[in-house]
Amino acid sequence: MAKKTPEATVNEPVEQPIKETPELNLEQAEDFVQRNRNLFLGGLAAVVLLVGGIFFYRYYTQNKETEAQKYMFRAVLYFEADSLTKALNGDGVNDGLLKIADEYSGTKAGKLAHFYAGVALLKQGKYDDAITHLKDFSSSDLLLQARAYSLVGDAYLEKKQPEEAISYYEKAANYEPNKFFTPAYLLKLGIAYEIAKQNDKAIETYDKIITNYEDSAETITAKKYKSKLQGLAG
Repeated sequence: MAKKTPEATVNEPVEQPIKETPELNLEQAEDFVQRNRNLFLGGLAAVVLLVGGIFFYRYYTQNKETEAQKYMFRAVLYFEADSLTKALNGDGVNDGLLKIADEYSGTKAGKLAHFYAGVALLKQGKYDDAITHLKDFSSSDLLLQARAYSLVGDAYLEKKQPEEAISYYEKAANYEPNKFFTPAYLLKLGIAYEIAKQNDKAIETYDKIITNYEDSAETITAKKYKSKLQGLAG
C-alpha cells in the first residue's frame, strides 16, 4: 500500500508590523505638541507662577519679619521699662505690640507680640483682652507656651472664674514638665482647686509637688497648705 504523501500545509501570510523610523516618531511628536500647544503653554505658565510665587512669598515674609523685629525691639524696651501704654500702642513713630500682633501675625515677632501684649494687658487689669492675646499666642518653646497657659489661668482667677483657671493651670503643669517651673504651676493649680472648693484635688496637687519636686522652693508651701486642708477635714 502506497504511503500517502503528507499534504503540504499552507501558512496564512502573517502581517509584519511596520517598523517606525525615527523620522516618523519625531513628526508624530511635533504634531502632538502642536495640537496640544495651549495645554503645554498653560502647564509651563503654572509652573513658572508656582515657583515665582514661592520665591515671592519667602521674600515677602522675610521682609515682614525684619520689619516686625524692628518694631518689637522698641516695644519690648518700653515693656521692660514698665511703660505699658507705649509698649502696647507705640510712641507715634514705632508700632506698639497691639499693631505688631495684628499686622505681622504671620511672623515670629508678630506671634511673640501677642505674648507681650497679653502680659501688659494683664498688668493693666484688662483681663479679657489679656486672655484673647495670650490664647492667640502659640510656640514650641517649652517655657513660653507653658507660661502663656499659666497667665491665662491668672487672668481667669482675677475674673473670679476658678474653673477656667484650673483648666489652664493644668495645661501649664502638663506642658513639658520640668523641675524649674512645673512646681509653681502646680501650686497655682492647688490654690485654684481650693478656691473652687475642691479640697481633695487640691491635696492631691500639693502631694505631686511634695513627691515629685521635693527639692523645689514650692514644696514648703505645698506642705503647709496640705496640712491646713487636712486639718479642716478633721
